[in-house]
Amino acid sequence: MAAQRIDGKVVAQAVKDELKVKIEGLAKRGIVPGLAVILVGEDPASQAYVGSKERESKKLGIHSEVYRLPAATPQAEVLALVNRLNAKADIHGILVQLPLPDHIDEKAVLNAISPAKDVDGFHPINVGNLSINDTCFVPCTPNGVIRLIESTGAEIKGKNAVVVGRSNIVGKPVAMLLLHRHATVTICHSRTKDLPGVCREADILVVAIGKPAFVTGDWVKEGAVVIDVGINRVGDKLVGDVGYDSAAQKAGYITPVPGGVGPMTIAMLLANTVEAAQR
Repeated sequence: MAAQRIDGKVVAQAVKDELKVKIEGLAKRGIVPGLAVILVGEDPASQAYVGSKERESKKLGIHSEVYRLPAATPQAEVLALVNRLNAKADIHGILVQLPLPDHIDEKAVLNAISPAKDVDGFHPINVGNLSINDTCFVPCTPNGVIRLIESTGAEIKGKNAVVVGRSNIVGKPVAMLLLHRHATVTICHSRTKDLPGVCREADILVVAIGKPAFVTGDWVKEGAVVIDVGINRVGDKLVGDVGYDSAAQKAGYITPVPGGVGPMTIAMLLANTVEAAQR
């Protein structure tokens, strides 16, 4: 039987509907959540993504400021802008769009953001608090992955979860979030022996490696929840890291690309911004 499709747009809208109520509550206290986004350079994908964030913020009534800087902007100027935004009372969340130009030290810029305004969840303090399951801003894409899994009604506790990919942005935080929900977690990578065999043991399979259609249906356990974080351009099409058609014949639930994890990333960014305002 074919898998049920997990519609990221529907789940993202549910998150936004929850946020509308919280934003109305903040308005009664005279608070408007504020998000500042810094974009350095003219990368087309980054520009499109920042534009989406700006539009979605305005739809919800979140104050949005976008700082578009030339690619040649010195690192010191970017850091000075971050420091000014750290001090702005009407800005509750700061996001620096990645990647940054080669002459800018990404780590230095991300570490300059106040942890209380780090709505991307990349500051070492938030990363550390996530690891010990303490209060923090959870990175947006991993947080969205968990919401998508929960939307299926599938139990996480006690299940075998396999995460393919060990990046700081997705793989590691997803694994930590699953562990905090009492899954037994395996993190796989390029040196994992018998990767297909490990994946076949997964009740929950999260794939984030950046290789188009890398995971095929014969890697998928019957009835598994499959979350495809990948987005790859092949010709004029966007495809995930999972071969959707073959995997959907085995999985119980599966996310499409596009329309799966993507919409959740922005929704969870807005959720973190509202949470920052509430704090």
